[in-house]
Amino acid sequence: MAIKVMSIHMRKLNSLSNSLHQILIPQFPKSLTFSNIPVQKSFNHSNPSQQTYYRKQISLANLLQRYGFPASELHYFLTKNKFLLNSDLSEIEQSLGMLLLSFKLPQNLLVSLVCGSPSVLNLEFLKKWEVGITSLGMSASSSRVLCSILEFSRRFRIDPDRFSSCIGILKVLGFRDGTIIRVLEGFPGVVMINENEIKKRINYWVFLGYKRDAIDKIYSSFPRVLGFQVENRLKPLLNEFLDMGFPKKMIIQEIVREPRILSMELGELWQCVELLKKLKCRESIKEKIFGDGEFKAGFAVKMRVDCLCRYGLIRRDALYVLKREPRLITYDIEDIEKKIKFLLERMNYNIECLIEVPEYLGVNFDKQIVPRFDVIEYLRSRGGLGFEVGLRDIIKPSRLRFYNLYVKPYPECENIYGRFFEYVGKKTRHPVGLWKQFKPPKFPVSREDVVNLKSFTESLV
Repeated sequence: MAIKVMSIHMRKLNSLSNSLHQILIPQFPKSLTFSNIPVQKSFNHSNPSQQTYYRKQISLANLLQRYGFPASELHYFLTKNKFLLNSDLSEIEQSLGMLLLSFKLPQNLLVSLVCGSPSVLNLEFLKKWEVGITSLGMSASSSRVLCSILEFSRRFRIDPDRFSSCIGILKVLGFRDGTIIRVLEGFPGVVMINENEIKKRINYWVFLGYKRDAIDKIYSSFPRVLGFQVENRLKPLLNEFLDMGFPKKMIIQEIVREPRILSMELGELWQCVELLKKLKCRESIKEKIFGDGEFKAGFAVKMRVDCLCRYGLIRRDALYVLKREPRLITYDIEDIEKKIKFLLERMNYNIECLIEVPEYLGVNFDKQIVPRFDVIEYLRSRGGLGFEVGLRDIIKPSRLRFYNLYVKPYPECENIYGRFFEYVGKKTRHPVGLWKQFKPPKFPVSREDVVNLKSFTESLV
């Protein structure tokens, strides 16, 4: 009986297996084993070479930090200059000590020099300059001059003897010690110009009628002009000024007053003057812009364009910002830079926002920009804003509209907004005391007027 039951079960299993073979089972791709999965490379503590590299990086960072390098910038600095990790740490420390003690560089200038030109930490280079620095005499008394000379000589492989001979040439040509110091600080490339070419550039100013003191002032105020060639740069520029109708005497006076005029490119002054002629603004602003003449006004436009370009705007956009906000031409460069730094660093907007809202540079910094941003920042931190507030939303509204939108609904913002909320919060339709202007004036009453009035009233009885 048991054998029969087993045979029946075996027949059922055979039939089930035959039916399973007829079913198509989908083929899935083979999965990778854990050993075949690519793993992102990470720091291997068991690798001696990697441990050495890591320790050297930490040691170098600690060394630089002891000499005043900011910790927040060390990672970027070491990533950009990996050759320092392959150098001997003792030599780097010795080089830093020489810059600090032998060359007597202040800590901030030392950090600036090494960040701008890390190759000056070459020990052999510094030893050569430690011996040759005495040949420069008084010209090497300034720390800024030393930084400029070290950076330039390291970049172009120039020996101290060449700088010494260049200083001798400048003294023979009549340059004062103070002017030589300013030239070496602002334009160390003078060492690459031969003596005859320097004479030619000085004689050109003498030909134009400049005296020795005026030439010294030009080179002291704007040393880079010593690198401008006469035929290719100076003559065409001055001829352009004359062709625009400016008198020669006035041009000579303006160059002595502000030598940076010579930094203009050909056609730049003409473009700036054309922009001024097309300005659409109040007459009072135009009078302030052209108060010192068209030439100075054009140069003022050039300086503001250069300021905006230093922070990332292209020249076309900078001209557009000035065209939209002419008040900017009358403001000091320091005030403009103060607003731009606040926009980039504190408000975290990019420089292109000025193209959309050029009015930002025209409003008052302490009375409008800072109080409004403080209110918006407070509301943003407390979740009181249900939408994104852009630069246009901060600057464009009038004082009363901004108060009604962002200050009035939140009493705690009134203290943040400062004393200005008192003006907008209590603003009436007419200024206080205006009704007195419409009150009829009083006239003095004479004795005769009293008698006439009395007789008139008695006739009515």
